[in-house]
Amino acid sequence: MNDSDIHHRLNALALELEQQAIALLPSTPSEYNLQQLINALVQHKLTQHSVYVQLLKLDAARCQLELGLFGLCADCEEEIPQHLLDANITVQRCHRCQLKYDKEQRHELRLAL
Repeated sequence: MNDSDIHHRLNALALELEQQAIALLPSTPSEYNLQQLINALVQHKLTQHSVYVQLLKLDAARCQLELGLFGLCADCEEEIPQHLLDANITVQRCHRCQLKYDKEQRHELRLAL
């Protein structure tokens, strides 16, 4: 997948998520950017909503692309297999690191309870 394909997929996802975020908010400015939508969802206490989480992942993927790190695992920095990126363009971790991350998150949730 080349940079043009990645940009195209990320932009398509951004449009879809922006529409979903706008539908959740009581009012939206006529002009906005991704960060403003994320902040608006925070202000309206919608951080548990899946759209908020997806917008954060989209923002991270865009940052990785700008830094030349797109497609590399955020934890081990090894290349993320193409089939994972094909399934989810915003994936941040390889399969091994994602399993470890999920396990740590479940452990933290148990400790918080």
